[in-house]
Amino acid sequence: MFKRVIGATLTAVAALTALATATAAVAAPAVTHHVLTINRVGGANVRVGAILKANLHSGSTVVFASSSGKVVCKASLFAVKVTKNPAKPGTAVASLTAQTFSKCTTTFSGATGVKSVKLNHLPYKTTISDSTGFPVAVTGPTTTITLNTTVGTLSCTYHAKAAKGHASNTTQTITFSKQPFSKSSGPSACPRKGTFSAAYGPVRDTSVMLSPHVFVN
Repeated sequence: MFKRVIGATLTAVAALTALATATAAVAAPAVTHHVLTINRVGGANVRVGAILKANLHSGSTVVFASSSGKVVCKASLFAVKVTKNPAKPGTAVASLTAQTFSKCTTTFSGATGVKSVKLNHLPYKTTISDSTGFPVAVTGPTTTITLNTTVGTLSCTYHAKAAKGHASNTTQTITFSKQPFSKSSGPSACPRKGTFSAAYGPVRDTSVMLSPHVFVN
């Protein structure tokens, strides 16, 4: 008699356990990871509206190079606002709302220093893809470089169809290497074309407490 009762009880417990497991599986769907996450690959998704920021990566500089010389900046900062962060695979979209350059020097002949480097006509559409190499693109940036010279100031404005780079999960950086630009306005003393190089990181989500690092999934 007791054996039958114990057997029936164990069967009932097993059935309840199986039902609870099945119910939990139905109630807890798989987590969907988006293109951008915080803290780690597969971490919490970056929210639409989040503000991502980065300074220059340690030991790196911004370099605007041309056949006439270089402008090198030891400090730079960018900020983007995330407007789309879809489930992977896909492309996240952000708006570049700020980018500053400071502590700049130049090797241009006749220049006595750098007055300013300014990114014009903000914001710019920025995309970050989780495809091979984690490509990043900033569409249509226009930059004005103003130099102090022995005869006054020289302002040169340059435009690029896109500045293309790539992100890295190893260092949480975004790197641009020798991205071409061409002169859109300025006197004949301004070089007709040149390149832009820089590495920013770690990229942080400043909308979240402690500003965690951002990863591409």
